Amino acid sequence: MSLLRAIATIGSFTMLSRITGFARDILIAGLVGAGTVADAFFVAFKFPNLFRRLFAEGAFSAAFVPLFAGLHEKEGPEAARRFAEQAMAVLAWTLLFLVAAMEVAMPWAMHLFAPGFAAVPGKMELTTELTRITFPYLLLVSLVSLQGGVLNSLGRFAAAAAAPVILNLALIAALLGLTPLVPSPGHALAWGTSLAGVIQFLWLLAALRREGVSLRPVWPRLTAPVRLLMRRIVPGAVGAGVYQINLLVDTVIASLVAEGAVSFLYYADRINQLPLGVVGIAVGTALLPALSRDLRGGRTEAAMHSQNRALEFALLLTLPAAAAMMALAHPIVSVLFERGRFGGAEAAATAAALIAFSSGLPAYVLIKVLAPAFFAREDTATPVKVAALALVANVALNLLLMKPLGHVGIALATALSAWINCAVLAGLLRRRGGLVLDARLRRRLPRILLASVVLAGLLAAADAGLAPLWADPSLAVRAGLLAALVVGGLLAFALLAQITGAATLGELKRAARRGAA
Repeated sequence: MSLLRAIATIGSFTMLSRITGFARDILIAGLVGAGTVADAFFVAFKFPNLFRRLFAEGAFSAAFVPLFAGLHEKEGPEAARRFAEQAMAVLAWTLLFLVAAMEVAMPWAMHLFAPGFAAVPGKMELTTELTRITFPYLLLVSLVSLQGGVLNSLGRFAAAAAAPVILNLALIAALLGLTPLVPSPGHALAWGTSLAGVIQFLWLLAALRREGVSLRPVWPRLTAPVRLLMRRIVPGAVGAGVYQINLLVDTVIASLVAEGAVSFLYYADRINQLPLGVVGIAVGTALLPALSRDLRGGRTEAAMHSQNRALEFALLLTLPAAAAMMALAHPIVSVLFERGRFGGAEAAATAAALIAFSSGLPAYVLIKVLAPAFFAREDTATPVKVAALALVANVALNLLLMKPLGHVGIALATALSAWINCAVLAGLLRRRGGLVLDARLRRRLPRILLASVVLAGLLAAADAGLAPLWADPSLAVRAGLLAALVVGGLLAFALLAQITGAATLGELKRAARRGAA
């Protein structure tokens, strides 16, 4: 599968995941709001997902995919399958013990993860109870990540990319169906999270079998490839998961800022995650197997070409997306979430956080594109050092900005630390000869930036001109206005890209046909 087609496949399913995710969050905002129960569930939801993104999606995938792809390329599918079975056994038993230990230690863990909740009567206890329900999801979804890594290495991206949709649908069903049967909507969402893990595992198990791959349960054995995998996981946990570590720091500090701050940051980050997931995760997921195969096969020029096109494609989509979200932050938040227990004050607070998060969107995506260049070269140590630097910067910026800017300062600190991470990764990769910008990319970058800046100005002017209409209480009217602005923005950027030479429609069509964009 070509790089562009792989990105399009992953991006399409990720877009579906984000759409169902927004439907889920709209329901949560309307039925739960941004108070004690919402804060408690969002922490309970983030806690297992933090470990998943660090040790499964992040470190495990970054270490596993190059090794699996290399074995498949050099020794054949049977050797790769045996390695996957042993890796799954080690992962399953390790996480089983981790889940059991954390279930026991959860009250103490919550005091570290959300210390500010202790000031609100009953909030810490509720958070602990909900997190105990959601934490087994870590084991299931980590096995799902391994299954997805096998499928991605085989060039089969659809099933793994569709798995997050299952989580969103399960949470929607739980919120609507279980809420009358359990103590709170937070309990319904927590049980829905763990149930989703079971369904996702069975979904990818069936997808593997359709590809003729059967990962049988075996006793863990520390074979040479498994030992190598374990050595690479620990540093990769920090290198690949710096964004998640920053969100952990944000959650800890937000719990100390004000009631509802955790929820404001959650809702803003969910909107920011739409382009990050559709573009960043799609490009990074598709790029890692391609780079691994090309570098293992000695095809250095092909690897560099893929790297340049991935950078170009990522920036062509994320720079205008960041510009649009900063210009339209308040209308976006208002249309998506302002109803029920989520009022105007909550919408304004969330929109301010969204502007700050959006300023770092290109950096978040570029990290997803640059990190695979290190992982494909089997270098997980360098991203650790860079991640440590970015993490220290994030903590320092959080402490500096939280007092004058509140929860907005926390979001801004995350964005600034992402730019630091991105700049250092790019500099090191360039110095080592792993990043050489070709003439096409050097010519396109300033043009993409110019088109994005003009787009932001046009959207801000249009938003200001429509100010009297935004006051209309009808959701249908406000949603129609936002849809018109989004469609208008897309058409405006397409025209600006043509005028400035950032991209041409004919070129994209030719690239799609030959799979070389």
